[in-house]
Amino acid sequence: MKHIGVAGLGNMGRGMALSLQRGGFTVSGYDPASAAVESIAREGVNTFASVAALAAEVDVLILSLPTSDVVEAVVFGADGVLASAKAGLLVVDTTTADPNSTRKVAAALAEKGVRFIDAPVSGGPKGAITGTMTMVLGGAAEDVAAVTPVLEAMSAKRVHVGPVGAGHVTKLLNNLMCGAHLIAAAKRRASLPQPASTRNKSLKESTRARAAAASRKSTIPPGFSTTPSTPDSR
Repeated sequence: MKHIGVAGLGNMGRGMALSLQRGGFTVSGYDPASAAVESIAREGVNTFASVAALAAEVDVLILSLPTSDVVEAVVFGADGVLASAKAGLLVVDTTTADPNSTRKVAAALAEKGVRFIDAPVSGGPKGAITGTMTMVLGGAAEDVAAVTPVLEAMSAKRVHVGPVGAGHVTKLLNNLMCGAHLIAAAKRRASLPQPASTRNKSLKESTRARAAAASRKSTIPPGFSTTPSTPDSR
């Protein structure tokens, strides 16, 4: 497994690709956003014109995508992974994704002789670029063992938690717990006595922030390189 592909070259995917390159692997990538492609090409990473072309050439394909919907589009699309993936390809999905979608994708790939591991990550862009992420893995033990040298180039810690889908279940539970802790901390802070001047200042700042947010139109740029605001981005 010397030729590694990365589909999705945003902050996370770009960092993973460069960590793999430093680890001695031949790395190729794909992203529909030209800026992301040009940026990674300047670092000496080869790029492909489509996911299908990438999947036909590499030994391992890393997916670093915003959502499960995008993962399904990349796998099932007319010019996607299933269109040309070679038998024996191993797909590693680092997206924080819906476990049910993950199992559906894995089953479809298995029919084509393509192996699959779900490997959601934490550590944010800094962890990706430094190769110090933590990965939670779901998949067959033999597939995890086969791809471990690749994962070691991208991460400092890896935990195999069960079959396909288990990695994404674990990551979602972790995100839920983090959210619960943040809410609990916020409620505790709000319950503490505050001087009237502090309360008034906080109210004014909150009102200004809401007004500013309402005045802006939120747009999501096209392409895989879009990074969602999730605990992954910390």
